[in-house]
Amino acid sequence: MPWPQVTLMSIRKEFVVLATRDGANISRLCRRFGISRKTGYKWRARYFLGGDSELADNSRRPKTSPWRTTPAVEDAVLRLREAHPAWGGRKIRARLQALGWTGVPAASTITAILHRHGGIDPEESVKHQAWLRFEAQDPNELWQIDFKGHFAAVPGRCHPLTVLDDHSRYALGLEACANEQGGTVRERLTKIFCRYGLPHRILVDNGSPWGSDWEHRYTPLTVWLLRLGIRVTHARPYHPQTLGKGERFHRTLAAEVLASCQGLDLVHCQQRFDHWRLLYNLERPHEALGLAVPASRYQVSPRRFPERLPPFEYGPGDQVRKVQAEGWISYRNREYHLPKAFRGECVALRHTLQEGVMHVFFGHQRIAQISLKEDFDP
Repeated sequence: MPWPQVTLMSIRKEFVVLATRDGANISRLCRRFGISRKTGYKWRARYFLGGDSELADNSRRPKTSPWRTTPAVEDAVLRLREAHPAWGGRKIRARLQALGWTGVPAASTITAILHRHGGIDPEESVKHQAWLRFEAQDPNELWQIDFKGHFAAVPGRCHPLTVLDDHSRYALGLEACANEQGGTVRERLTKIFCRYGLPHRILVDNGSPWGSDWEHRYTPLTVWLLRLGIRVTHARPYHPQTLGKGERFHRTLAAEVLASCQGLDLVHCQQRFDHWRLLYNLERPHEALGLAVPASRYQVSPRRFPERLPPFEYGPGDQVRKVQAEGWISYRNREYHLPKAFRGECVALRHTLQEGVMHVFFGHQRIAQISLKEDFDP
C-alpha cells in the first residue's frame, strides 16, 4: 500500500521517529503504516543520514540554519512565536536547540524579546496551578481517552476525540467526530489500534459512550474493549484531575488549533487536527517531559489488534453462564441481574473466601458480585 499523498512528509516523519526508538520492531511498524520493509528501511536510513531534510523527494534543504547573528536569533524567535502563539520562552528555546541552533539565548532572554516586540499578552503571566499527577511507568500501560466538548462545524458540530498515552504524552489520536456515539468511537479506535497496537488499560470519563452509574456502568463500547483484553477504568465523578493529562492536553488543543477550526467541515477539521497532532508529537517541547518531545518516550505496543475477537478461555473451576437478552444469568435456580451491555456474552462465576459470595468475571475483569443468600449486590 503506498503512502497517502496528502500527508506524505508527516507520515514519513512519524514513522522514522518511531522506527529509530530503541527496541523498535521495524517489521511491525511497516505493517502498521502499510508499507514494505524495503521502503521502511530506506526512509530510516535516509533519516539517519540527514534528518528531516532527507525525507522529502528530491529536496536539498540545508540541514542547519546559517543565521548566527543576534538579529537572526531574534527573527527566529519571532517566527516561531508567530507560528505557535501559545509557546513561551522555554518551549521556543528547546525547539531552537532541537533545530540545531547554536548560541541559543536563555528562556528569560527569549521572553524579553517577545515582550519587546509586543508578542506576549500581559494576561499570559498569570500562572495556572498544576495538578499533582501520577504517571504510568511504560508506554501503552495506560491511555486516556476523552471528548473535548464540541464546536460549530458545517454541517452540525465537531466533537474532537482525543487519545493520549499516559507515560509519554504521545497523542495517538485526535479525531474530528460528528457525534459522541459508541459506534463512532469504536470505528476511530479501531484505526488507532491497528496502527499503534493495544494498551493494557484505558482511563475514561463518566458519561456517554463509556458508562457511569451501576445501571449503565458498562456499554457495548466498553464491553468491546474488554473483549480486546483492555482493562477499562472510569475517572472519579466530579474530579477532572483524574484525567489531568487529558485535561491539560485539551487546554493546549484549544489554545493552538481549535479556534482555527470553527465553521469548517469535518474533513478540513481532520486535516488541521492531523497536522497539529504530528507537530505536538514530534516538534513541540513538553514541559512535563523536561522539554523533550512525546515521540522521544513513545514506542508502539507489541499487542496487535486482532482481526477476529478470540473467545475467552475460563478456568476449569469457573461456573460459566451466558447473559440472557434482558441481562440475567441463572445459577442454582436463581436469576441475577447484570448490565444489559453483556447480553449474549459468557461470564464466569468464581467463589470467594467469603461464604455464599461469588465474583462475576468477564474475561480478566471483575464486573459484579453476587450473594447466594441475599439479593444481588453490585
